[in-house]
Amino acid sequence: MQLTPVMFIIVCPLVFLAGLVDAIGGGGGLISLPAYMIAGIPVHMAIATNKLSSACGTTLATAKFIKAKMVSLRLAIPTVIAAMIGSFLGARISLTVDEAAMKYILFVVLPVTAFIVLNKKLFPADEDSDELILNRRVYVISFLAALIIGFYDGFYGPGTGTFLIIALTVFAKLPMKRANGQSKVINWTTNVTSFAVYFLSGQVIFSLGLAAAACNMAGAWIGSSLVMTKGSKIVRPSILLVLFLLFLKILGVY
Repeated sequence: MQLTPVMFIIVCPLVFLAGLVDAIGGGGGLISLPAYMIAGIPVHMAIATNKLSSACGTTLATAKFIKAKMVSLRLAIPTVIAAMIGSFLGARISLTVDEAAMKYILFVVLPVTAFIVLNKKLFPADEDSDELILNRRVYVISFLAALIIGFYDGFYGPGTGTFLIIALTVFAKLPMKRANGQSKVINWTTNVTSFAVYFLSGQVIFSLGLAAAACNMAGAWIGSSLVMTKGSKIVRPSILLVLFLLFLKILGVY
């Protein structure tokens, strides 16, 4: 695909904003994926290239949680296997879906995802405990969550981290800190696996993806240093504005 300077001008600032938003309150994927499509990148290439920058971000986040000992290897092994299977299948099926059909699916998936990500009432109250109790229920629910949400991440992706945290806290009853750590390992696996599928299919635009990855990490660095009470005010309007622009693009308004 022939890239133009305008594509970089559109994608890089928006992906920077995605990193900023994600570090402050989550939901950056609801900005980063639409950014590519607003710039005129076909849906499959947009998803594939977004995986490149997402994989870079989740690699750093996963390493941070492993270093902080917030990841259980015993729980990570089966969920990583499930995540690989789910994301591989999701990416393969995504590549078989017609471009036009993928755009119509966006009309349903993105608003629903935005509602869930922005609705903080769905999250359990934060707690200080980080004690992890592993039993059959935890293993089964975590495995199924990694498999199902991994499939979604391979197919589309935005909101994956949020969905995983909700599944691991609400249903598997993991403490929030532990759920965050385990979700990062699963999300890293789904990003890398689906990226490999898209890469082998020739859908990844490396020059744009690497530039976007650098902008995303810069945004995340700045976002993490902002005062949360002030920075959180930009999350909701930023996501809603980008989704509105994407829908106008899909409708052919511009």
